Amino acid sequence: MNIEAYINFKNKIINNISKIIVGKEDIIELITISFICGGHVLIEDVPGLGKTLMVKAFAKTIGGDFKRIQFTPDLLPSDLTGINFYNQKTGDFEFKPGPLFANIILADEINRATPRTQSSLLEAMEERQITVDGITRKLPDPFMVLATQNPLETYGVFPLPEAQLDRFFIRIKIGYPNREEEVEIINRNKSLDLLENIEKVVSKEEIDYVRKNYSGVKISKEVMDYLLDIIEKTRNYDTIQLGVSPRGSIALFKGCQVYALFQGRDYIIPEDIKRLAPYILNHRIITFGTSRSKDIYEFIKIILENIKVPTEEV
Repeated sequence: MNIEAYINFKNKIINNISKIIVGKEDIIELITISFICGGHVLIEDVPGLGKTLMVKAFAKTIGGDFKRIQFTPDLLPSDLTGINFYNQKTGDFEFKPGPLFANIILADEINRATPRTQSSLLEAMEERQITVDGITRKLPDPFMVLATQNPLETYGVFPLPEAQLDRFFIRIKIGYPNREEEVEIINRNKSLDLLENIEKVVSKEEIDYVRKNYSGVKISKEVMDYLLDIIEKTRNYDTIQLGVSPRGSIALFKGCQVYALFQGRDYIIPEDIKRLAPYILNHRIITFGTSRSKDIYEFIKIILENIKVPTEEV
């Protein structure tokens, strides 16, 4: 396992995307971790913060095929998966692939689509395949969905069901820039097409390597117990109605493996878990009375503060 390969991979992606995205290196790092782990990302924030631009830049950076799907109430499942149509020239039915047949999918305003259309993503996100008219077809590899939604809208939206939320590896917020960052954003946007500055910086061989070799990162029994203490606390907390599933604990473990490599280590420490837990667990928790992500972030922070951190020599 080449630790340097992971550090270089991270730096290449962050440096390239940072040519047009200002001050969001931590968000780019989280998206990169999700990509390596084969996970999907839910970006929940208000309009105008650069969510779409960031996803497009990431797709160009890794050299993947990119498709954008604008979710609306009249969008049908077949609009995502594709259809079989009759070709008069050949006298037979042919399959016309939908936009899901790409490496990077931007599901824009995903909560505007009906539950039926949202559920059509489930098979694609979990099993990397789609089924049309009884025929199952594999999706490209790598395959990643980055969905956006506005947390403040309530009119004309259909909240994502828990089953679909749990299929997202991570939920993040981009957040407003500070004053200095906003000055830089305004100056950079004098260019007509910012994406012209973005080019592919990682090879397919590099992508294959980082996606297949992080499982060798070790975790001690004490640190594993610490991770599981956090998971179990979400299931036994007074104000939490639904805690983190085993899928969530697996995601946290995998994310920490990659994050440890990014820090130059082949073992996980408690600080890795503290760093990623708020992002990987926040959408997997349902609280009594409220489910706003801001409040759930606070619940996770309280849980982290109240669980004893193991002190060990790794």
